[in-house]
Amino acid sequence: MNKLFPVLTTALLLAASTGAWAASTAELTVKGLITPSACTPSLSNGGVIDHGKISAKDLNPTKYTIIGNHTLSLTVTCEAATAFALYGVDNRVGSTDNPSDYGLGLINGDQKLGHYVLMLSNPLADNVPVQTIGSTDQGSSWNKERFLDPGLYMSIAAMSDASQPLPAKDLVADLEVQTLINRTDGMDLSNEVLIDGSATLEMRYL
Repeated sequence: MNKLFPVLTTALLLAASTGAWAASTAELTVKGLITPSACTPSLSNGGVIDHGKISAKDLNPTKYTIIGNHTLSLTVTCEAATAFALYGVDNRVGSTDNPSDYGLGLINGDQKLGHYVLMLSNPLADNVPVQTIGSTDQGSSWNKERFLDPGLYMSIAAMSDASQPLPAKDLVADLEVQTLINRTDGMDLSNEVLIDGSATLEMRYL
């Protein structure tokens, strides 16, 4: 069903007069679009990756140790064909040295345990192969991108054009997750340490 949906725009005009001979104004515009369609993202296995118990002796003291490569199934289901982006939020911000990665929490409040990386692959939109694209300016411009970094807008595009998002009703993709522990020299591993990564994937409508 196709319906025309009006754009709701509210404009506020703030004006100030500085005297009889001179006047200045400042204009503030508040605008947006209320979309009739909603999208719901979901991850297989409840979005949980459990590495179990790992011996501290198996971790490298002088460089990163990869403790796992996992793949979850990501689905996005919309009520109608919709242009959208996924927005990654690191719920353990400050616990990784690289702002492009997601943190695994802290040891004793100040030692960074490690990080994990998210990457989307094999995307299908309405059963048609598409490519993933990313935007660092909230959707003003787009480029080919596979890594779903924190703060990045990630969307999909036709295989022939990476410059603009493609509306879709159903998206299925692989979410690849690589988890790494930092070099352990200088870490306090005398007690059990919780691997405590947490991220939120938010929907942003374009």
